[in-house]
Order: sequence, then C-alpha cells, then structure tokens
Amino acid sequence: VQLVESGGGLVQPGGSLRLSCLASGFTFRYYGMSWYRQSPGKERELVASISRLGDTSNYADSVKGRFTISRDNTKNTVYLQMNSLKPEDTAVYYCRAVITLDLYWGQGTQVTVSS
Repeated sequence: VQLVESGGGLVQPGGSLRLSCLASGFTFRYYGMSWYRQSPGKERELVASISRLGDTSNYADSVKGRFTISRDNTKNTVYLQMNSLKPEDTAVYYCRAVITLDLYWGQGTQVTVSS
C-alpha cells in the first residue's frame, strides 16, 4: 500500500489549495478514505472523510463550508479542496486508508497559511 500526497504549499489567508492523494497497492474503490492534519505540538486530527463510492462525506466542524473532499476512483485519487484558508489551517496534511483494520498513512504535505 502506498499513499502519496501532493499539492501543499504557502498560501495567503483567504486563498485556496487543492491537495491530492494518489493511492496504489490496493483496490482503491473498495475503501473509504480520510484526510488528517497535524500542527506542531498538537495531536493529529481528522479533517474529512469520504465513503468508497464518494456519496457520503464528513467534516470537522472547523473546516465545514470551506473544505471539500472528493475522489476519482478511475484515478485512484482522493482530493481535498481547501478554500478560505486561515492561519490556523497551517499543518501537515495526511491521507489515510483503513484496510482490513490496518491503518496506512502517506508521508504528508505541508500547508502553510501566512501573509
């Protein structure tokens, strides 16, 4: 199993970024996927999750209305569209898969929101 995130970077407050997570080594369309984030000194937290078919999604209260999770099962990729970014969104963002009770994480991509 391999999860590779991309799309992070430096953005000004109010800006947007789209993160991508390319999955391989398992049958992507069979499993729900999630995005997590971790800021320095804080625990890793769930940002958003999406069902295997993409018809159900859930969000942390802190990102509702600003972030959108989606997936393309033909490309084995899950996305996180982040709009109206705030400095408190600064974190390393991780993609996660749970496959037969085993957790798999990507290496993470840094998102920094600063003027």
